[in-house]
Amino acid sequence: MTELIRKKVEELCKLIDDIKDVDERIDILNEVRKQIHQVSPLRHHPVDFVEWVKSEQVEANDYNPNHVAPPEEKLLLKSVSEDGYTMSIVTSKEEELRRIIDGFHRRKIERTNKKISISTFGRVPVTTIRPGKDGLADRIASTIRHNRARGEHAIDGMVDIVKILKRDCDMSDDWIVKNIGMDPDELLRLSQLSGLAELFKTKQFSSSWESGSEAGKKQEGGKG
Repeated sequence: MTELIRKKVEELCKLIDDIKDVDERIDILNEVRKQIHQVSPLRHHPVDFVEWVKSEQVEANDYNPNHVAPPEEKLLLKSVSEDGYTMSIVTSKEEELRRIIDGFHRRKIERTNKKISISTFGRVPVTTIRPGKDGLADRIASTIRHNRARGEHAIDGMVDIVKILKRDCDMSDDWIVKNIGMDPDELLRLSQLSGLAELFKTKQFSSSWESGSEAGKKQEGGKG
């Protein structure tokens, strides 16, 4: 069986290599990778399937609180120029578009640097978040987790994030703490900064939180 598969793979590679149109060849390669991904034991991990998507189909989100300073952005450009793309852009599917979860500046580089764009044929490497995680609250939580896992943190932006999650998505404090990696004290401070603490003062923090802070206890109803 292994030898048969190897032979079929060689035949497939020959067929793909014979496709003269570059865009068609890339699209076929994306489809082949997708089919292989569907039978992969690692298919539950988005990085198992990286596809090259046309840059104009990949759009930024409007909530990311993280900003890359000019020196870091310059270094990122140098990295992609010298090393090529080594990390994909994390996205969610939105009709004909891909909405960026993480990697806005990796996409920006392709759009602003002609040499890089030529080398990728106007495309960028993309992975797609797991099905069922494409709602606004889940997308925001995923973006924040990516940022925080790298040690990137912006207080002003997080104030806006808390506003969106609590006011627009109607997510509970319990959900925010669990999914974004905040502790109750931090969430309370951000809620106060956003002006939402007063608005949501009748809503209690979940009793499942294990916080020894006085602020957390007050939000639980003052029970010790």
